[in-house]
Amino acid sequence: MKTHKDTNPARPQKASVPTPDSPTDSRTSNRRRVNKGTANTGTANTPQTDEMSRLQKVLAGAGVASRRQIEKMVEQGRIKINGQVVTEQGRLITSRDRVEIDGKKVELRANPHIYIMLHKPIRVLSTVKDEHGRKNVRDLLPKEMGRVYPVGRLDYETSGLLLLTNDGDLTLKLTHPRYGVPKTYRIRLNKALNKEDLLTLRRGVPLEDGMTRPAKVVVSPVSNTTSSPEHWAEMTLSEGRNRQVRRMFEHFGYEVLALERTSYASLNMQNLVSGAYRRLTPREIAELKQLTMDN
Repeated sequence: MKTHKDTNPARPQKASVPTPDSPTDSRTSNRRRVNKGTANTGTANTPQTDEMSRLQKVLAGAGVASRRQIEKMVEQGRIKINGQVVTEQGRLITSRDRVEIDGKKVELRANPHIYIMLHKPIRVLSTVKDEHGRKNVRDLLPKEMGRVYPVGRLDYETSGLLLLTNDGDLTLKLTHPRYGVPKTYRIRLNKALNKEDLLTLRRGVPLEDGMTRPAKVVVSPVSNTTSSPEHWAEMTLSEGRNRQVRRMFEHFGYEVLALERTSYASLNMQNLVSGAYRRLTPREIAELKQLTMDN
């Protein structure tokens, strides 16, 4: 099955601009009245004229950055509202406010949400820019796609499934430990995993930043397709600490020779080749949102 670079390319969408009703065409007049009402209603991520919303939520909904990145911008004094530097987190704003980042005005209208599954190759950064000019995941997507940001990260030497979106609310929930979103990895080790270490990995490993949550770990059959045996394991985590999989195995003296994320929540890469991407289906998006719903 051949994988295309974009099976459903995004088409630029222009916001509806209300115009005066034409007395010569009542049908056109009705359509314009509907468009005008829709424009005023906005979306869930865009405050209406007099509705107040938190700065982080509005900017994340507009695809500017993730909420955490916006909080850092506030700490750095990079954001102004109506000419005044924002010094407090959670500032409330309306659509009438003028917001600037680094002196540039920000359009507060929310962009249509985009949800991308990317098969990240090794030696590609899970960021959208790098000051040293190294290749990053944004380089693998067309420029006309607009702003999207990784949901969590994969290490530089780790490949596999990476989500990217401009949906700040969903990103926040998917990466929050509270929801325990499962992520499965395929790991190649330098030696066979013994039974005692396997049981400890399943129960939890004491790392420098605390005990890990219990994990699902299974040993894959040894592959002898090369000159020396290959030892593989599969692990499913419900948390996402920095370099967690590698550190868990390193704790027992194993070396991780290869690491690939094969699934995220209910998603898997199937026939998506390295470096390729596709848009999530409406059903897949709904499943992710259902997974992070509060009871």
